[in-house]
Amino acid sequence: MSSRPLLVLLSLVTLLLATPAGAVDGNALLKQLDRNLEPESYEMYRKLINIEPDGRRKEYVLYTVKKGRDKMVALFLDPPSDKGRATLRLGDNMWLYIPSVGKPLRITSLQSVVGGVFNNADILALDYSVEYNVDKAEEAGNSYVLALKARTASVAYDRLKMWVDKAAVLPVTIEAYAASGLLIKTLHFKDIKDFGGGIKRPATMETDSPLYKGYKSVMLYSSIRARSFPDEVFTLNYLPRAGELR
Repeated sequence: MSSRPLLVLLSLVTLLLATPAGAVDGNALLKQLDRNLEPESYEMYRKLINIEPDGRRKEYVLYTVKKGRDKMVALFLDPPSDKGRATLRLGDNMWLYIPSVGKPLRITSLQSVVGGVFNNADILALDYSVEYNVDKAEEAGNSYVLALKARTASVAYDRLKMWVDKAAVLPVTIEAYAASGLLIKTLHFKDIKDFGGGIKRPATMETDSPLYKGYKSVMLYSSIRARSFPDEVFTLNYLPRAGELR
């Protein structure tokens, strides 16, 4: 058995031993889900597709790197009109670098550098356990159902309701809500794929929103692997050189 599956098994055993019978330790479960989705530090290739009500599509290809709990860079590879653009996230702060502008511009989590239903918080998503506490966790058939509350007001969604597959400890559906209780969007996780290195997770994430009727956005993951990076990579000065990471 490789070290990663063994660590997952030990974490689940620890979770069961530390939790009273019939109870679910939601925060421990959420941390395990984060690690099942991706390593703490990694590189990743993915495609984002925006689909309009009339069927028109716009596609983007991104190369993304992450270090630890709060550092992330995403580089646009396609379409040609966006090639070389790069985004940086450091905690709650985000920037967009556009080669023709020549300097990073501040962006917010609720804006979207690609349009469509995905916002910047979805594209530059940190671990769920970094941004949310579990208020309530319960079992429902083959799923856990978690009620999550944002740790700070700067998080894009005030509350999440998450359905988690019990066996895989992976998300199936997530509903995202504003502080007012308004449903902002729903995320659907599909197509479990073995990416190697002990990473077996959904390869497709779709989102729809009652605020954007008829529109849909899809995120397709083609490659994820653990990789370490120096802190220099996650600085404003390095953004123009993000392409050197590939």
